[in-house]
Amino acid sequence: MSPVIESEEHKALRSAVAALGRRYGRDYLTRTVAEGNPPTELWAEAGKLGYLGVNLPEEYGGGGGGVSELSIVLEELGAAGCPLLMLVVSPAICGTVIARFGTEEQKRAWLPGLADGSRTMAFGITEPDAGSNSHRITTTARRDGADWLLTGRKVFISGVDTADAVLIVGRTEDARTGRLKPCLFIVPPDAEGFQRRVIDMELNAAEKQFELVLDDVRLPADALVGDEDAGLLQLFAGLNPERIMTAAFAIGMGRFALGRAVEYARDRSVWKSPIGAHQAIAHPLAQAHIDLELARLMMQKAAHLYDAGDDIGAGEAANMAKYAAAEACVKAVDQSVHTLGGNGLTREFGLASLITAARVARIAPVSREMILNYVSHQTLGLPKSY
Repeated sequence: MSPVIESEEHKALRSAVAALGRRYGRDYLTRTVAEGNPPTELWAEAGKLGYLGVNLPEEYGGGGGGVSELSIVLEELGAAGCPLLMLVVSPAICGTVIARFGTEEQKRAWLPGLADGSRTMAFGITEPDAGSNSHRITTTARRDGADWLLTGRKVFISGVDTADAVLIVGRTEDARTGRLKPCLFIVPPDAEGFQRRVIDMELNAAEKQFELVLDDVRLPADALVGDEDAGLLQLFAGLNPERIMTAAFAIGMGRFALGRAVEYARDRSVWKSPIGAHQAIAHPLAQAHIDLELARLMMQKAAHLYDAGDDIGAGEAANMAKYAAAEACVKAVDQSVHTLGGNGLTREFGLASLITAARVARIAPVSREMILNYVSHQTLGLPKSY
C-alpha cells in the first residue's frame, strides 16, 4: 500500500497507542520529570502491549513490522503529551542494528528484552571534539589477544542510567590499510573503566543525558556487532531510523502543542466571539497544522523506503523528514504559546517548557545545517566546502 494512505492496521495501531497515551498524558510526564524519574510505568505498559518492539522480528519477540509502525507509536504518544525518547534509541537504533547485523547469539540475548521493554540499550556516537563529523570519532578499539580494549569519550548519551548496555561507536584499525574504520560494540555500563557523568541540562526531560569516559574497557570478542568490515553500513542502518523517529517525536510534540492552542482558541472569548474566530489567530494555527501534515508525509515516505530495504533512498528522505518535522514543530510550539498569551508561559498549560524541547529536534541527532549540506551535496550535486 502507498505510504500516503494508511492501512487499516496502521490506523488501528494509531488509535490504540493514542488511547494508551491519553491514559498517561502530559501530567504523568511532568510528574516523573519533577521527581527525577524515568517514565517506567508507561514504558512497561507499552512494552507489555507490544508497542515498543513493533519493528523487531517476530521470531525474537517483536511485532515483525518496521520503522513505519514504530514511528506511529512515538508520534501518538507525543501527541498525547508523553513521548518516550528511548523509543528512538533502544528499539529503533540499537534493535535495528542488532536485528540486521548481530550474531544469532546477540539477537537471542537482546532482541526479546528490547521488544518487550524489559531491557534497554543506549547509543553512544557523539563525541566532544567530533560533533556532527562522525569521521572524526576518536574512540578506538584495539585487540588484546581475543579481547578488545575500548578507549574514548562520548557526550549527550541518553538514558545510560537505565540502560542494560550501551551500543558504542568506535573505530578499529584496518589491518590492510592502517586506516581507522567504524565498528559497533555492546558495552555493559558496569564494565571496569566505564565512567558516566550526568550533564546538567536546561531541558525538562524524563531521560537524563550523560558524558561517558571509556578507559581501556575490556570487552570479549563477541561484544563486536556484526562484521568488522561493514561498520559504516551498520552505522547508517541505525542512523536512518534515528532520523525518522526524531521526526515522529517532533511531529507528536507539535500536534500536542497545536491541540492545546486550538482548544484554547475555540473557548477563549475576550470580545464578542472566541479568539479563534479571528484570522490573526486562526491562520497561523492552520499553517502550523499544514506544515505538520506535510512533515508527516515525508516521514512516512522515509519509513516506507527504509522498511522496503532502500537504504540510499531512505537516507535522503529521512534527512528531509527530520528537517521538515523540526521546523514544523518549532513553529507549532511557538504559535501555540503565543496563542495563549500569558497563559502560554504558565505551568498550568504545560506549553512553555516545549519551547526548549522543540529546539532539540533542530539540533539532534544532526543539525539542520548538516541536513542542508547533505541535500545540497547528495541530492543537488553541489560541491562541498569542507
